[in-house]
Amino acid sequence: MKLALTILTATLVAPLLATSASVYAQAPKAETGKAQTRHFDCSKAKDPKACEERLAKLRERREKARKACEGKAGAEHRECMEKSWCADEKDPAKCEANLKARAEQREKIRAACKGKTGEELKSCIREQHGAKK
Repeated sequence: MKLALTILTATLVAPLLATSASVYAQAPKAETGKAQTRHFDCSKAKDPKACEERLAKLRERREKARKACEGKAGAEHRECMEKSWCADEKDPAKCEANLKARAEQREKIRAACKGKTGEELKSCIREQHGAKK
């Protein structure tokens, strides 16, 4: 009787254990190791060619800042990125102030929307963006 119960248990439990790992497995990321880009479609812009040129300049600027700040971490990295990003601007101090203001706004939104997910999170973020205006 014990042997039959053990065999029955093994035949029922083994398939459950085998499939339970796949249920909780995460889907692989589409592009591992690469920075995610915003999905902005320049083909819908008024001047698609100018849009593509602007995006290319922004990508170059971001890469230049990243290279300048390699090896730094945390707050030091963030400050380096801000300075590198704003270095070519007409008014670097104004540029850095704008970056800091935007970072503060993001932190306020994160705090206000903490713990929310899905559509509730999206709605909260939209409301917070509207509240700053």
